[in-house]
Amino acid sequence: MTGFADAVARAAAAGRLVVQPRMGMASPLEMRAGLLAVRDADASTVGTLTVDSYTRVGDHRAALAALHDGARLNGYPIVSHHPETTQAVLDGLTGFPVQVRHGSADPRAIFGALAAAGLDATEGGPVSYCLPYSRKPLRDSVEHWSEACENFSGHLETFGGCMMGQLCPPSLLVALSVLEAVFFRFHGVESVSLSYAQQTNADQDAEAIRALRVLAGRFLSDVDWHVVVYAYMGVFPRTPAGARLLNDNAARLAVRAGAERLIVKTVAEAHRIPTVDENVAALESAAEAAAQAAPEESFVDTGVLAEATALVEAVLELPGDPGTALLAAFRRGLLDVPYCLHPDNAGHARSHIDDTGRLRWSSVGAMPIPRSSVDRSGPAPDSAGLLAALHRVAHLHDARTR
Repeated sequence: MTGFADAVARAAAAGRLVVQPRMGMASPLEMRAGLLAVRDADASTVGTLTVDSYTRVGDHRAALAALHDGARLNGYPIVSHHPETTQAVLDGLTGFPVQVRHGSADPRAIFGALAAAGLDATEGGPVSYCLPYSRKPLRDSVEHWSEACENFSGHLETFGGCMMGQLCPPSLLVALSVLEAVFFRFHGVESVSLSYAQQTNADQDAEAIRALRVLAGRFLSDVDWHVVVYAYMGVFPRTPAGARLLNDNAARLAVRAGAERLIVKTVAEAHRIPTVDENVAALESAAEAAAQAAPEESFVDTGVLAEATALVEAVLELPGDPGTALLAAFRRGLLDVPYCLHPDNAGHARSHIDDTGRLRWSSVGAMPIPRSSVDRSGPAPDSAGLLAALHRVAHLHDARTR
């Protein structure tokens, strides 16, 4: 077990939810100060070192030029900084694990840089960091991630449960999270976490997280794993009270469904990049909400587990290794992400939010999901309906706090 995974496991054994920010600054001094503030927060925390957008797309020359010119970057350029610089950022943080977050369809240089600096945790995936974020063909992403994983010994978190951030029905999020973790394991990674992003209905989300745990227990029984929940990744409430409520609800969801870690959002999400103080406040608020929540033993079964199981099994029954199977699944439309415009995505699946707030399939294309799961009574998929769905969670939480 890696240092990162061990810290999460120890907190879980003590009944504490680990809370984690998104945070990345170009300046080593600012990055170090941010990590120290997170470490010292009144919560069980792990640190985050988020890379900049140049590094994400592999434009390391531009990142170096920005550092040279003093231009402001939106993250820490870990490949452009010398390993000794990053080691200095981490100096004295022994026992406080830090994860590198990046968003890259080609993470090979990033994996090399974090290993050189002595870090042992990162995240992403060949599907989840290609289809929404990259113009690269999915085949290239699978090849790059295969090479990166084979040269990596540490903890790797799949981003598959966060596809598109919002409006992706939970069964597909669960399936993608499991499939990317199976891909990691095939390439030698022995410590993984499986992600799930908070969606539009707390009961459906809790059911999905439990389904994720069931499938992880089935398909990943020979590796160390835990579940990480992301606070809502769509349009965020504009009021501080609404934003805080949504973040705290994510913490309650994580505890309720048995997740071990939470990625938080702040009161500034709808407006700008949050400050360190705002990140710390979000961590402490989430930790307080989690401490007042309790796990639940049973959940209403609305079919999330059955749908996710059908998707995972359909992909893993395809010939070849998990990467080859993922490529074939997208080529055949066995996996199809709603509203994803990448050319390697079939683009036939659609979803909507029903009158109870649950995400439902409007169309499943060629995916092996029962047609009984398709709800054709939803609103027409026009631009007005899509915008209303995208803003629904924000409006509800702002309204509840006025």
